[in-house]
Amino acid sequence: MRNLNGSTSPLRSDSPLVQKCLQEVFELKSLREGQAEVIDSVFQGKHTLAVMPTGAGKSLCFQLPAMVLPGVTIVISPLIALMKDQKAKLSALEISTLELNSFVRAKDRDKERQEFKNGNTEFIYVTPEKFVSEDFLLSMKNIEIDLLVIDEAHCISQWGHDFRPAYLKIHESWKQLKKPQILALTATATQEVIEDIKEQLCLPELNIFAQNIFRENLFYEAIVLEKEEDKIPALENILKLKTGSGIIYCATIKQAEAVYEKLHAENFPVYIYHGKMKLDDRVDQRTAFMASKDGIMVATNAFGMGIDKPDTRLVVHFNFPGSLESYYQESGRAGRDREPAQCILLYLKKDKATQSFFNARKYPTLEQLQSLYSALKAIKNSEELKSLLQSLSIPKTKLAVLMDLLKKEGVLGGKGPKLSLMKKDLTTEDLKSLFNSYEAKRMKDADKLKKMILYAQTALCRWNYILNYFGETELTTVCGNCDNCVKGSSELKEVYS
Repeated sequence: MRNLNGSTSPLRSDSPLVQKCLQEVFELKSLREGQAEVIDSVFQGKHTLAVMPTGAGKSLCFQLPAMVLPGVTIVISPLIALMKDQKAKLSALEISTLELNSFVRAKDRDKERQEFKNGNTEFIYVTPEKFVSEDFLLSMKNIEIDLLVIDEAHCISQWGHDFRPAYLKIHESWKQLKKPQILALTATATQEVIEDIKEQLCLPELNIFAQNIFRENLFYEAIVLEKEEDKIPALENILKLKTGSGIIYCATIKQAEAVYEKLHAENFPVYIYHGKMKLDDRVDQRTAFMASKDGIMVATNAFGMGIDKPDTRLVVHFNFPGSLESYYQESGRAGRDREPAQCILLYLKKDKATQSFFNARKYPTLEQLQSLYSALKAIKNSEELKSLLQSLSIPKTKLAVLMDLLKKEGVLGGKGPKLSLMKKDLTTEDLKSLFNSYEAKRMKDADKLKKMILYAQTALCRWNYILNYFGETELTTVCGNCDNCVKGSSELKEVYS
């Protein structure tokens, strides 16, 4: 199916053509609150950032305009599971998509590429790493691109809680593609993250739409426990009272497997999902859970963005998340059908040590930067670069971050195998100065963890705590949607009865 637009007149979300597409292609009667403003901004040709809560319908904000605009829409997505989910939904609507990642079978990839060559493809889904690659940019050289969508845009920001180095290269790749219109989407972003997204994309003129994140159907609760052995009994009590399906998030694969085994032994209808599982096993578990009416998915955060099971009635965090951004986004997978749902955090004081450990491993060290720089100085020609990088005992993700830092600061020049060291006389103090930006990130992570701990410990309204964190106006009355407010109301009734 190709674009429906044959008109040159300005389009709006309420234009007859757009409404016809909404009803006939997407089988929807009307737009949700907040979608029209974003879609109108896209039709006006404006670069746009939309911050919309989980379940608010972000995907339609680019899918609907894409269907009536000429050209192809490129969607940068951080997770393969997210790509597959959106592709499946579009395929069900008979909308052709091309998915570019390492897990696509060669047979399927060849078929999709042929569809693309025939001009039948509406959407191209790519990872950020694929988008910034030279082969992809070359393949898009003569293609008309109507829209570049950056999904989960908080990843762009150096303060974003899912930081990935490839996102910082999007701007350069965008310029090579003749600067198509950008639509960036995310469910979670503080004002600081929003400002940094603008800076990283170099888009001073950016229409920003930020919806209120309060969802009156979600009930937030934190259960403080004394010792580790209390967690499983507490979890089982919660599950015995639940109706419908639920998700249990664990901080580590080991923890997820242990929780799964214990619940399975008690005959709970459980499934499991984590990044170390084989792809086919992940797909099977995910598919079975999505089809279930009362299933319980035990997972790490690999079961994450793009998971859309509207009838999820419960999300439990068995371990402490690293930030309120992560917690809000993951807990927000409950109640997408707008029916009441629970979001429960099991809080053990020592849980914060796990997240502190993850934070410590997240960013490169000064020693790793010094090691890389010393090795680069020793290279005699560009052919030695690949073997050098493989010989260093630095994880790939950290190495990518350090290489990007050196390029940004002009220490490294050129591209690919033609990289060369431009500054060969940096002192230890110079390297320390370069490293300060990553030390600032580490401190920022520590501050986010501290605020997550305060959320668990607060005796005040949890929704107001969340709203305040994201810079939104607090509720002026008792929310009635968190354990603290319900408890406070009960205590007041006892006093005045």
